[in-house]
Order: sequence, then structure tokens, then C-alpha cells
Amino acid sequence: MLQKFFQWLQAIALESYHRAHRIVVVISGGFVLLVGIAMIFLPGPAFIMIPLGLVILATEFVWARRLLNRLKKEIRGITGNFGSGNNPGQ
Repeated sequence: MLQKFFQWLQAIALESYHRAHRIVVVISGGFVLLVGIAMIFLPGPAFIMIPLGLVILATEFVWARRLLNRLKKEIRGITGNFGSGNNPGQ
């Protein structure tokens, strides 16, 4: 009987840990992302803060992971044009 109690207690502790972790990720990732969005209009490195916020949120949320992957593809497409010699201004 005591063993079942400890198993139940361990399950509750594990669930609490996962909830606390998710709350910390939401608060910290959301804060960094919002600061990055604000830095679009204010002075600061928005191009660093926005992906950093998405990286934090992507540890828990699929939508953030998808958005981050889309952002990576866009950046690779933009930076790939610089080295290819296909500049339309030339």
C-alpha cells in the first residue's frame, strides 16, 4: 500500500514538473518574442530576439517550431542569393 502511495506521489511530482517547465517556457519565450517584436519599432537587435524567442517556444510548441523552420528557409533563401551572383541590380 505504501508503494502505491509513493508511485502516486511520484506521478504527481512529475506532472507538476512538466507543468512548471511549460509555464516557464511560455513566459520566458513569450517575453523574448514580444521584446523582439517591439525592437522592430524601437532600437535593438530584433533579428536576434525574435528567432531566440521562437527557439525557446519551439521546445514546447509545434506551431513555434514550424514558424522557426519557415523563418530558417526564408533566411537561407535570402542569404543564398547573395553568393550566387544572380543579383538583379547587376
